Amino acid sequence: MKDIIAGLDKNFENRVRLGIMSALMVNESLDFNTLKELLGVTDGNLASHLKALEKHLLVSVSKQFVGRKPNTTYSATQKGKEAFTRHLAALEKLLGKE
Repeated sequence: MKDIIAGLDKNFENRVRLGIMSALMVNESLDFNTLKELLGVTDGNLASHLKALEKHLLVSVSKQFVGRKPNTTYSATQKGKEAFTRHLAALEKLLGKE
């Protein structure tokens, strides 16, 4: 029975992290406010999950100024894309849809 969940990635168990990676898989990059609005989470909640994904090198961060305002954007790294794809494949296997 352990094999059936072996491919699931612990980094994506949380719904916010799952949402972040889902959004970044279909967009080249998204800024912090767009992710916050899309997922309906607080600044602190989003920041902590993004930091965890960044720590594991699953997302990359780009900080720049737009005019005089700071703008932080996030992208899925190649490692993150591969890990998320494996996670989705494991979910499909779990559901018997492989």
